[in-house]
Amino acid sequence: MLRKLGRFVEFSVFGEPVTVDWSIIGNKKELDIYGSHLGPYAYPVAIDLMARGELRMDGVVTHFLPLEQWHEALDLVIDGTRSIKVAIRP
Repeated sequence: MLRKLGRFVEFSVFGEPVTVDWSIIGNKKELDIYGSHLGPYAYPVAIDLMARGELRMDGVVTHFLPLEQWHEALDLVIDGTRSIKVAIRP
């Protein structure tokens, strides 16, 4: 729920094109609507910071599994009840 003159922020990554009629929520309440997405250069920087131990992942990555256990890692992600993020180590 948003109050009149509120702010709506959409941050998403979609697998296919998505269309939204913003007038449904934007016109009547006079909302500020912001959108964002991951930039194309975000991944290399994040991976480098993680590799150097400069980006703390405590509490975010709940499981680290070796590459050989990729199937178990995928099962954890699909289940969704026992993990937040699952990382695979090469």
